[in-house]
Amino acid sequence: MEYTIQKLSKLAGISTRTLRYYDEIGILKPARINSSGYRIYGEAEVNRLQQILFYKELGLELEKIRDIVTSPAFNVLDALSEHREQLLSKRKQLDLLIENVEKTISNNEGRLIMTDKEKFEGFKQKTIDDNEKKYGKEIRNKYGDNAVNKSNQKVLNMTQEQHDEVTRMGEEITATLAQAFQTGDPSSDLAQKAAELHKRWLMFYWSDYSKEAHAGLSQMYVDDERFTAYYDKEQPGTAAFFRDAIHIYTGMKK
Repeated sequence: MEYTIQKLSKLAGISTRTLRYYDEIGILKPARINSSGYRIYGEAEVNRLQQILFYKELGLELEKIRDIVTSPAFNVLDALSEHREQLLSKRKQLDLLIENVEKTISNNEGRLIMTDKEKFEGFKQKTIDDNEKKYGKEIRNKYGDNAVNKSNQKVLNMTQEQHDEVTRMGEEITATLAQAFQTGDPSSDLAQKAAELHKRWLMFYWSDYSKEAHAGLSQMYVDDERFTAYYDKEQPGTAAFFRDAIHIYTGMKK
């Protein structure tokens, strides 16, 4: 079946302006332009629009979605399977938060007593799921499922005091690293303090520490553009500087 831009807009619940923009940026072009100058969309375009909307629902930027769906390696069945897994994960997050709210209501009404641990279970699970969504594939490939699963379990078992401490420590690492970067010397006392703090921060998540794993993670901060963007957002070059500091700290610098 074929659709004009107006009919496809109504079918998908998006504006014709959005569809025109998708055409302009090359993410969704019409199958053809008819003799009257109207954009005409066929089954392939309908299916691609569905994929685009799936990815948007999962929070991906439009530029990233375009790279995915226009890639020669793009496979619809693989993409649908991935969408399903991510949507199931999202549903699990929502179910946990709903359960948490319902228990809190019951607790406030005096119908049950929530432990302090229960009050934060939904939020901790969301943190785990968000990290899996962003970095899970790379981390699991690098460290293995067993190590990642143990780390996730440590997060779920964190007390509120531990959660507060790891949050505070993360802020201290950021502040110390920013000051150390100004020295330009990854072997400086400040840079090595940042590396030491990072090790202590990691131990809230890792079941075992090794210098090799620590150094490997710091290399990922440089190799993976998402990590690099996080560390370099205020001062470009921070990710590489931090990598060098950790390599010195662990004795892995060549």
